[in-house]
Amino acid sequence: MKLFVVMAALGMMFMLGCSKAEEKKAEEAPKAEAPAAEQAAAPAPAPEMVEITFASDCTWPPMEFLDADKNIVGFSPDLLEAMGKAGNFKPVIQNTAWDGIFAGLAAGKYQAISSSVSITEERKATMDFSDPYFEVKQGVLVQKDSGIATVEDLKGKVIGAQIGTTGYFAAGQIDGAEAKSYDEVGLAVEDLYNGRIDAAICDDAVAYDYALQNEKYKDTLSLAFVLETDQKEYLGFAVQKGDTETVKILNEALAKVKASGEYDTIYAKWFK
Repeated sequence: MKLFVVMAALGMMFMLGCSKAEEKKAEEAPKAEAPAAEQAAAPAPAPEMVEITFASDCTWPPMEFLDADKNIVGFSPDLLEAMGKAGNFKPVIQNTAWDGIFAGLAAGKYQAISSSVSITEERKATMDFSDPYFEVKQGVLVQKDSGIATVEDLKGKVIGAQIGTTGYFAAGQIDGAEAKSYDEVGLAVEDLYNGRIDAAICDDAVAYDYALQNEKYKDTLSLAFVLETDQKEYLGFAVQKGDTETVKILNEALAKVKASGEYDTIYAKWFK
């Protein structure tokens, strides 16, 4: 009996020893890799935010202009800010004079222009554009008592406009009228206000702002009419010719802002 008890005890000790050895092997064994499904579920790192520099002639209210504290404000800056959040880029806006703004783009001083640039066939020959982000017409500003109400009434008149804009080109095409160029649209409006010219032409949104919102001019000036054209005119963000990467970023961001309804909110802020 004692012999049986001793043999049983030895057997139990042998079994315990084997079990501990197996546990130790399991602990020392290299851990198996996580299943592929678990690896796929791991969140991907966020793409690095890029910085895009825009040139903007900030003399074009309410599209882009300087407020009383010299901050760049307006519809376009707000749109770019929303696009940056949607498209994971940081817009940096440089206030740049209109005269030379396209030459600066060609020279690589900035990556894009956000300055109410109309998309025209002539400009598309030397630069590329994003998708359109705004439709404009050319508005004719006059003094309220001028009696000017149609294109025919502009015959023999002097029309001011910012040089190199579609408004200036339109003024030059009016039969019998003299187009006078200015570095800034505000200088043309000031001359109109003081009676030194007979009319001024610029984007209708800008003309509305001077005629209806500006405290200095709204009692004297009015938007007489808008010029009718065969083709619609749209604004776009201009980039260097062949810069497809920046165009892709801008177009995708613009589409997201429009789809979310934020574009409409920004539009209402500045135009309604």
